[in-house]
Amino acid sequence: MLIAIVLCFILGYLTIVFEHPLRLDKSVPALLMGSVIWAIIAVGHLPIVGHTHELASLEDGLLHHLGKTAEILVFLLGAMTIVELVDLHKGFSVITDQIKTRNKFKLLVILCVLAFFLSAVLDNLTCTIVFVSLLRKLIPNRNDRLWYIAFVVIAANAGGAWSPIGDVTTTMLWIGKKVSSGELILRLFIPSVVCIVVPLILGGLFSKRFKGELPPPSEKELAAAAQSKRLLSSRTMFFAGVGGLLFVPVFKTITHLPPYMGMMLSLSVVWLLSEYIKPEENFDEERKEMYSARKALSRIEMTSIIFFLGILMAVAGLESVVATYAHGGNPLGLLTAMAENLSHVIPSQDVLVIILGFLSAVIDNVPLVAASMGMYTNPIDDHIWHFIAYCAGTGGSMLIVGSAAGVAAMGMERIDFIWYLRKFSLLAAVGFLAGAGTYLLMLPIFE
Repeated sequence: MLIAIVLCFILGYLTIVFEHPLRLDKSVPALLMGSVIWAIIAVGHLPIVGHTHELASLEDGLLHHLGKTAEILVFLLGAMTIVELVDLHKGFSVITDQIKTRNKFKLLVILCVLAFFLSAVLDNLTCTIVFVSLLRKLIPNRNDRLWYIAFVVIAANAGGAWSPIGDVTTTMLWIGKKVSSGELILRLFIPSVVCIVVPLILGGLFSKRFKGELPPPSEKELAAAAQSKRLLSSRTMFFAGVGGLLFVPVFKTITHLPPYMGMMLSLSVVWLLSEYIKPEENFDEERKEMYSARKALSRIEMTSIIFFLGILMAVAGLESVVATYAHGGNPLGLLTAMAENLSHVIPSQDVLVIILGFLSAVIDNVPLVAASMGMYTNPIDDHIWHFIAYCAGTGGSMLIVGSAAGVAAMGMERIDFIWYLRKFSLLAAVGFLAGAGTYLLMLPIFE
């Protein structure tokens, strides 16, 4: 039965990896994998490990893991709704309208800095979508635009790694009580900066591609920019949305309630504001629907939420099913047993985590991090959790399909896989390793 569970996971994983050639949404194999693994456990009457590391009933185990998964999903739904509400009111124009420079390298630096910090508040996926839309207005020439977009992907992934709300994986680690928000920011901010600065210097400063000035905007571009002016509510909604997202870690620190409770509070306040704010001068009830939370909810990518549900429940099955027993007689879940076996082959956990970073460029980082959370029992804020957050968050930049930000950019601009591989994979890998080295060199400061 254990072999059947492992085979089910491997087959499902391969289907997720090859979703584009198969033309199959990855949510489908994720849901199949999650449900079939637990069905095998139930039909085979396999023992499972509970959250107290002792044998538990199937119902208790399922309820525990579904509860932990629901925490993440509710948090993500709240964050996505806030971001969509801000976007409906053209709130991000508050930042993007400030970009006036036509100097190629200066523009690259400004975009990377903004993407780095904005992704820490929004998330790397949303940040990339915002900047791809902006770059379409700033740089009409697609060939020139792709170079900037590739750097934005690297910057967004680096920015998301040091924030508890900047990437799904860091959110999982934060909600799973593996890292605290303060320690995560303190330990990963500098390595994340190094991760983007190194590629920026090597690929931007010394490249002819970013020398000189961009051509002045045409009359058509100026007319398009005039049509997309910000609304009366843009500034208010931008600061309300960003403030709401930043308030979540503060709320957790004050109340010690789970993060999703803070997100629910922030969403309710932003939603309330959106109901009464006036986006336009001549605003009537018929146009109110265009800026409503109902409209924002309809724009949320629910397939991503369904994917997380399936994959997290599948990994929960691997974590729960008993594979062996320790010397003291305590049951060990399959993932924990795998971690013990890996530690004999590769004694250094740090090396294992760096390998995880490279794997995240090929394999979705959500199940990788979910699996690592089931493999290790290190206490909260142990350095291994922060290193996993960094490597899983930034390693995906090495391939255009290695992160949600990269996949979004690839889909919006039809970026060629081989083009990115030739032009940016090495730059991203050097930045990733430089940041990882910086993190390891900084370890003695925190221990």
